[in-house]
Amino acid sequence: MGKRLALTGLLGAALVFGQDEAATQHHGRVNERGDHAMGFSHMATAHHFLLNEDGGAIQVETIDGKDTKSRDQIRMHLKHISVMFPAGNFEAPMFIHDKVPPGVSVMKRLSNEINYKFEAMDRGGRIQIRTKNDEALKAVHEFLRFQITDHKTGDSLEVGKRRP
Repeated sequence: MGKRLALTGLLGAALVFGQDEAATQHHGRVNERGDHAMGFSHMATAHHFLLNEDGGAIQVETIDGKDTKSRDQIRMHLKHISVMFPAGNFEAPMFIHDKVPPGVSVMKRLSNEINYKFEAMDRGGRIQIRTKNDEALKAVHEFLRFQITDHKTGDSLEVGKRRP
């Protein structure tokens, strides 16, 4: 009986290790594809996905305040995204994550109900995402929660909270 329990424990540990390794590899590929798609390094920047009562925000800033090259690339990328998303073009997040993120199909269908506004910040920029439509709001929150989880930003999954 003791050998069976030991073997079960080893198999369980191997499964967990395999899942952790797969998650680490997935996160690394997300970062690699993100660097390519966004035009700046995830290592030099901080991504945040924030949930608000009327939508949320995508915010990216340089870690080093003197890194004007990354700051300018962030702004260019976010301006581009703020035009692509209202047109129903979510190719960038689909490429980065290698799948269609949750909420995208509804965000595309209700694109005329969602407002995307780019705002420059000292170290980068932000896209404010707002809607008055309940179905669109739910989709925006699903999309942002997925981003928080897949990018491992540590941002809160709850509306109105900054960090857990």
